[in-house]
Amino acid sequence: MTDLLFRKDAYLASTDCQIIGHTAEGALVVDRSVFYPTGGGQPGDSGILEWGGGLMRIATTIKIDGGLALVPAEALPMPPIGAPARMILDWSRRHRHMRIHTALHLLSVVIPLPVTGGQISAERGRLDFDMPDPPGDPAAIEAVLNGLIDRDLAVTEDWITDAELEANPGLVKTMSVRPPMGQGRVRLIRIGAGTGQIDLQPCGGTHVARTGEIGRVEIGKIEKKGRQNRRVSIHLAD
Repeated sequence: MTDLLFRKDAYLASTDCQIIGHTAEGALVVDRSVFYPTGGGQPGDSGILEWGGGLMRIATTIKIDGGLALVPAEALPMPPIGAPARMILDWSRRHRHMRIHTALHLLSVVIPLPVTGGQISAERGRLDFDMPDPPGDPAAIEAVLNGLIDRDLAVTEDWITDAELEANPGLVKTMSVRPPMGQGRVRLIRIGAGTGQIDLQPCGGTHVARTGEIGRVEIGKIEKKGRQNRRVSIHLAD
């Protein structure tokens, strides 16, 4: 099993680790990781792995049975199983993922409709909504979204049991993807607190600590995708 350090601290940018396996496809299985694996619309993290004088660029991180694996950017000699190593995250890329991801949670507040899909990159993100009619003035949506960001609301996590989630189906905004269940508990991301809470939904991704950290965002294209779906894109202004 891989200890998912990014779940405990999304700002941890490096860690010592140990190689505990190789996959048939040439990826490295590690015992602990600050790298987030591809999932939930968020790309897998990239960075560098150092060991015994060697250095390997990591292109992405993926989930495997029992943990996660680092995918090398090029074919190089692999560190042996049991070797101690150090992983160093491409922090700039990850932090942009975190900013976009939290901004998309806020977008789901501004446009309170069921979500049919989503995607995150270091430059932009998008949500697909079950939205038969156009959402209105994009400039107005952008202003409300940036207003929520400027409130500098705390972004925190909570956990509930599978049974509690089943009893509260309204927490799930996504229509096509159900939160991962079967482990006994589900992680929730909360924006705001107490009477100032504006959002609470299941999510396994990485987020900024406060909405003000997102910075200004801009609404991009709003595209019709099928009979009832519309895609709303955002991008970071910096």
